Amino acid sequence: MRAVQIAEFGGPEVLKVSDVAEPVAGDGQLLITVDRAGINYADTHQVENSYLSKAQLPLTPGGEVVGHTPDGRRVVALVGSGGYAEKAVAQAAVAFDVPEEVSDGAALALVVQGTTAWHLLKTMSHMAPGESVLVHAGAGGVGSLAVQLAKLWGAGRVIATASSEEKRNQTIELGADVAIDGTPEGLKDRIIEANGGKPVDIVLEMVGGPTFDESFAALAPFGRLVTFGAASRQAAAAIDPGRLMKGSKTIAGFWLVDCLRDPATVSGPLAELFELTVSGKLTAIVGGDYALSDVATAHEDMRARRTVGKLVLDPTR
Repeated sequence: MRAVQIAEFGGPEVLKVSDVAEPVAGDGQLLITVDRAGINYADTHQVENSYLSKAQLPLTPGGEVVGHTPDGRRVVALVGSGGYAEKAVAQAAVAFDVPEEVSDGAALALVVQGTTAWHLLKTMSHMAPGESVLVHAGAGGVGSLAVQLAKLWGAGRVIATASSEEKRNQTIELGADVAIDGTPEGLKDRIIEANGGKPVDIVLEMVGGPTFDESFAALAPFGRLVTFGAASRQAAAAIDPGRLMKGSKTIAGFWLVDCLRDPATVSGPLAELFELTVSGKLTAIVGGDYALSDVATAHEDMRARRTVGKLVLDPTR
């Protein structure tokens, strides 16, 4: 079968389509014929072996797929790796039936980016109605869903950052009250100005480096910053415990992989997200549908911040 397989770690240039043996489902697993595979920013880290969990070669990237099982079920599944292929294997416990009204791209967006946004707001930051929420990369996969969910769940003010005017306008269309440039220089002041001159209650942060530092500095007393990525590939400054105590501030981390210990922490939120999507209250943005042979271009576009929403791969092309 056709699959993307890398033989060395590196940038997008190492992503090559190869002919490889089809996977075989074992006990408790499902073989899935892949209709679309999801692309995540984490994949760019995995390909260069800079992710939280170290990879081994040869490697077929891709953490989630949507497709059909031999008995005709249409499922979206978390596979860990191996998704950039015509067929993939998933544990049955993390393969979820997709409502007919939900598109392939939306299903892929909701199973990773959607459940991440759900946990960032509910599990990690414990957002309460009326609180202000800053969403970094508000036009991205997680950000575009977090903006909508925060508004649906009663946030008092949703502030989004984005790298271009076009993306900032898109976050406003999704429900953000205001959108600002996410460039680190002067970011703290822009955040506070966007919140009517007040620090913010919640920050959802996935850039790292100076963006993390500026965002933490803009936190209100009892504020919570949840980090779930490091897209800048830069380290933030060390946080002295005293800076947490003064203002009673919280820094939390979130990694969706930790939810796999209890699949109910994915299935429950996903069912709610499917329901919101079917009812028209939530929209998953699919920002690019790439041929499998164009996988390197997809990674280049994502790393260059040329994309919005969820990116998917078509293994038939």
